[in-house]
Amino acid sequence: MKTFFMIKPDGVRRNLVGEVISRVEEKGFEITKIKMMMISKSLAEEHYGEHKDKPFFNDLVEFITSGPVVAMQVEGENVVAQIRNLMGATNPSDATPGSIRGDLATELDQNVVHGSDSDTSAERELNLFFSE
Repeated sequence: MKTFFMIKPDGVRRNLVGEVISRVEEKGFEITKIKMMMISKSLAEEHYGEHKDKPFFNDLVEFITSGPVVAMQVEGENVVAQIRNLMGATNPSDATPGSIRGDLATELDQNVVHGSDSDTSAERELNLFFSE
């Protein structure tokens, strides 16, 4: 099984890339594709397409395009659920200590990482970021 996982611009800016990747690898997952990249506005709009009609959509697009991200394909057993558990709750104040967001994130809108929420999302997001 595989999923899409990304370190967002705040995580890259704060030099957390090594820490986050170590946590993924320590859990026994394999990173089979990885790249640092700038996300274009059009890719960001497609990536966050399900939020297009929500008031925070433009803020999401602006943030995710504000600096480089590290995009990854991560593989392993039950990887979608396990990576989401490793990330912690979307809102860092609700995230469990020991999770990436619980330990490293400070704000809801800058919460260090993104991970696919289902196998369907994983396939869609992997195609968006790694179709070559």
